[in-house]
Amino acid sequence: MATKAKPMTKAQLVTELAETLEITKNDVNGFLDTLTTVAYRETKKKGSFTLPGVGKLVLVKRKARKGRNPATGEEIQIKAKTVVKFRVAKACKDTIIPPK
Repeated sequence: MATKAKPMTKAQLVTELAETLEITKNDVNGFLDTLTTVAYRETKKKGSFTLPGVGKLVLVKRKARKGRNPATGEEIQIKAKTVVKFRVAKACKDTIIPPK
C-alpha cells in the first residue's frame, strides 16, 4: 500500500523559497507573514482577497436553515453565519489536474 507524502511545512517552504530566490530565510519568513496579514485584512474589509494564479479568499453569508442532529435525529435550526471560503483559480486547477 502506497503512503501519501506529508504536506510541506512552513519551514520547508521558507527553505525552498530562500534557496530558489537566493535571499535569507528571515526575508522569506517576513514576506509570508506580511502576505498572510494583508490577506486576512483585505478579506475582512473588502470581502475577498485574490492571490493571482492560486485562488481567492471570499467571505460568504450563509442563510439560516434547518438541520438534523446526527446523534438523536432531532431537527434543529442552524443560525445564519458568515464563513470564509477559498476558491481555487482555474489556472491552478488546470496545472495540477490537466483537463482531459
